[in-house]
Amino acid sequence: MLNQSKKIVQAFLSGLSLFFISSPAFAMAEGMEEAIADKMVWLIIIVMPIAFIYGYWKIHILPEKYAEKVHHPHLKTIKVLCFLSILFGGLFWPLAWLLAYSKPVLYKMAYGTDKSDEYFKEHAVEHAGVPVDLAMVNDEIMQLEEKLAGLNQKRDLIKQIRSANQSLNLAKAEHHA
Repeated sequence: MLNQSKKIVQAFLSGLSLFFISSPAFAMAEGMEEAIADKMVWLIIIVMPIAFIYGYWKIHILPEKYAEKVHHPHLKTIKVLCFLSILFGGLFWPLAWLLAYSKPVLYKMAYGTDKSDEYFKEHAVEHAGVPVDLAMVNDEIMQLEEKLAGLNQKRDLIKQIRSANQSLNLAKAEHHA
């Protein structure tokens, strides 16, 4: 027991002597902390707010970009809602999303189309000087013709499937007979 306590005292004294002999160690060169802090200050005070404002702006104009893409007739209203949403901290942003992604059913009932007038002005070359109301009707006829062609393909495919099923059923009946 005396031998064990002697070892403990000896270990303690050697550790204490190492503590007093050792010199302080640093992970960085002198002045490096200040240099890093200076760069961090510039990053936090200047770069981060600019990045935040840019990201905030880009997110809040997403409904406007979608409405432009689909030629929504209420594009100007959506733009105003996006602008007000930026000013009022996103308060009108859900409303802008709902309006941008909703089908303008009442607009179509009133004006005969769900596209904005700018859409028809952009595609004026396709309509070659035709008035806007006639161009809208021509576009609707074109859409209906495309839909009819798709339905005809679907009908032909159903007929092929049914004839294949009938021939398969006849072959099974002959095989079992």
